[in-house]
Amino acid sequence: MQLGIRIHDGEKLPLEELLPILRKRGFLCGHIALSKSISHHSTDVSAMTPGLAMYLKKLFFKNDMDIAVIGCYLNLAVPDSEKLRQNTEKYMAHIRFASILGCGVVGTETGAPNMEYKYEPECRSDKSLDIFIKNLRPIVEYAEKMGVIVAIEPVLKHIVYSPQRARKVLDEIGSPNLQIIFDPVNLLGAENYQNRTQVINEAIELLGKDIACVHIKDFKVDGDELTACAAGTGEMDYTDIMRFIKYQKPYIHVTLENTVPENSEKAREYIESVMSKV
Repeated sequence: MQLGIRIHDGEKLPLEELLPILRKRGFLCGHIALSKSISHHSTDVSAMTPGLAMYLKKLFFKNDMDIAVIGCYLNLAVPDSEKLRQNTEKYMAHIRFASILGCGVVGTETGAPNMEYKYEPECRSDKSLDIFIKNLRPIVEYAEKMGVIVAIEPVLKHIVYSPQRARKVLDEIGSPNLQIIFDPVNLLGAENYQNRTQVINEAIELLGKDIACVHIKDFKVDGDELTACAAGTGEMDYTDIMRFIKYQKPYIHVTLENTVPENSEKAREYIESVMSKV
């Protein structure tokens, strides 16, 4: 695997200073959310020029790092038509940007049918899923034109909350430019974390061939909630995930999440130690 990190989990420094630090810690790729990783100039749609894309591409290349994911985590089921138009415009800008940047995927989660982007029971309705698919379809069609992969990330509290639901989205849209970011912890909650081995293996079975990137974090149980934390500091067993990566996804981008500068290298070493044993 090519193990990396979410860029904004590093020190709050300009990318020119931060990337050499992350590379020295052993990270081979990065997940970048422009607005969270760049603060000294605009990252609005109007700023996403070919020049900026080429500058970032050179900067990552200089530090011998891939751009695994450029994140565009905006709600595609938002009920306000003007907000949906704005979000769609931003997705298409990220896709154009990615076509020049040379990154792995444009990544997104799967929304909620409200303005607040928060869980409500309606997230699990067929109506919400239909809305998400309808609004995702033109974005995937645009990605096809630009030669870019869009990858959705199933999350228990969003519209695509299960492997089965994700499989339905993939099959309904039916495009090789729509794939999956697999974050096992995002499929877990208080109601199913004790069956996490079954949940994870089911996801691998249903979605494995379409998984383009893997996110790795851990979790701790906090009452009725799961709290995300750095790999190796919680209750996750990564054996099955690492076996899947080793034997079915050679050199896939794998990015750590929910680390801090003080523990990111230790988290990397922990995941590498699990991989070495499978």
